[in-house]
Amino acid sequence: MTRLAFKMHLHPGQPEEYRRRHDALWPELADLLRSTGISNYSIFFDEETNTLFGVMEVENPASLDDLPKHPVMQRWWAHMSDIMAANPDNSPISTPLKEVFFLP
Repeated sequence: MTRLAFKMHLHPGQPEEYRRRHDALWPELADLLRSTGISNYSIFFDEETNTLFGVMEVENPASLDDLPKHPVMQRWWAHMSDIMAANPDNSPISTPLKEVFFLP
């Protein structure tokens, strides 16, 4: 299992909407993420900087390569692009983070 971490940015004034949309996460998106080998997925929010910090475990990081092509993922990105920093294809602007400490 590989742990991955990343950061994204939420537009100001959108934390409640971000939470609302994730509280109503589409079952087909949850199924897609699980079938890709993703588990223990959490997203945290830094109120001072509007930064989202995500952490997930994935069985095989290469399995993530196909997610951007999946129609459910593309729909979710379009659904979220109005409240967060996004690329032209609606995918969130995401910066991978390097692990510097782990206490198992």
